[in-house]
Amino acid sequence: MSTDPTASAAPLYRRDRRQAEQTAAEQRRSRGWMGFLRDVVVIVVIAVLVSFLVKTFVVRSFFIPSASMEDTLIIDDRILVDELTPNWTGYSRGDVVVFRDPGGWLDPVPETERTPIAAGVEWVLSLVGLSASDSDDHLVKRIIGMPGDHVVCCNALGQVSVNDVPVDELGYLKLPAGDRQASNIEFDVTVPEGSLWVMGDNRDSSKDSRYNREQPGNGFVPLDHVVGKVFLRTWPFDRFGGIDGHHEVFSGVPRIEEGEG
Repeated sequence: MSTDPTASAAPLYRRDRRQAEQTAAEQRRSRGWMGFLRDVVVIVVIAVLVSFLVKTFVVRSFFIPSASMEDTLIIDDRILVDELTPNWTGYSRGDVVVFRDPGGWLDPVPETERTPIAAGVEWVLSLVGLSASDSDDHLVKRIIGMPGDHVVCCNALGQVSVNDVPVDELGYLKLPAGDRQASNIEFDVTVPEGSLWVMGDNRDSSKDSRYNREQPGNGFVPLDHVVGKVFLRTWPFDRFGGIDGHHEVFSGVPRIEEGEG
């Protein structure tokens, strides 16, 4: 009796074909998951990079740790700082700005014990601008004197004068009831080139330029220490809104170019 070799080979061929198809399908699924994971990683990396660039060069987040700027800003307010625009427009009297400690303005803050995981999470959130871990190393005040300005306090009405022009700051100052004195410390300064004279809105609770005249910078803030201009209060939601520079208060003050006077 003769045997047809193709008859016995057919089942084997079909089995090998099924196995090959299953293997190919598994490989396609594997490539699909790998491709998906690769795309996710690329998206995350791009998002982190963009967030880092935005924080470094465009907008930065801080929280308010003290009462020195009440009622414009209160403790635990979250704010956004414009780092980019002032590079072209510069700063103006009345701007609320965030700046690095010029030296000796802030008391040393003891480091909080954190687990490596918590420290890592904080670092990542800070990197992308979702955390403001460096708020304790910075201050927020209002610009009163620009480079070259002659700033004096106080006149007979208790007002600060800038370049011999008195300014009425009562619209944003927080003072004790019945008090109209813009500062309980007298001063007469000329702002040096490349620096600012800054003061808090809550004058009796603000250790600003007036209180730091014995420090190495004589109370002035170097412009290269300024992070940027506060433009938005983001938290809490019931206080969400822009920050008023009250520039009209200084509208009559003549401009003095750096190097004059």
